[in-house]
Amino acid sequence: MIKYDYILNGSSGGKVLKNNSTPEQIAKLEKKLRHISGAIKQNGRKILNNYPITNPQFIALQWLKEEGDMTIGELSAKNGLAFSTTTDLVDRMEKNELVERVRDMNDRRVVRIHVLEKGHRIIEEVILKRQEYLNNVLENFTEEQTTTLIELLNLLHAQMKSINEK
Repeated sequence: MIKYDYILNGSSGGKVLKNNSTPEQIAKLEKKLRHISGAIKQNGRKILNNYPITNPQFIALQWLKEEGDMTIGELSAKNGLAFSTTTDLVDRMEKNELVERVRDMNDRRVVRIHVLEKGHRIIEEVILKRQEYLNNVLENFTEEQTTTLIELLNLLHAQMKSINEK
C-alpha cells in the first residue's frame, strides 16, 4: 500500500498501482476532481443566493425529487446528516412551504416528506441555471469530447458506487 505522503512527495520510484496508474496520476486526478467539485459548489451557492433556500435544503429537495417521498430516516441517510439535523431541516422547509409531511396510506405510523409545488419550481429553476453554467463551461468542447466525458464520468461514478457499497 502506498502512503498518502508518499504520493504527495511525487516520488513513486517507478511504482505502478493495480490499475496501471502511477501515484502521481492518482494525486493529480484527486486534486483536479477536488478543484472541479469546489468550482461547482461555489457556482451552486451563487445561484442559491437568489432563492429562499439553503444548500442543505436544496440537496434534500433534490433527493426527494429523484427518489420520491421519503421518511426523515431515509432522507438523513441519503444526506449523511444526523436524524435530528434532518428533522430541523425538514421543519424549516415545511415552514417555507417547500415540503409537507404526509402520513403513509399503508402504515399511518410512517410519515413521509413530500415536495410541494414551490419546492419543485425552485429545484427546476436552479437546475436549469446549473445546466446553463455547465453549457458555458463546455462551450469549446466538441460533441465527441462531451460524449467521452459523460461516458468516463459514468464509469467513475459506477465504480465509486460499487466500492462504497462493499
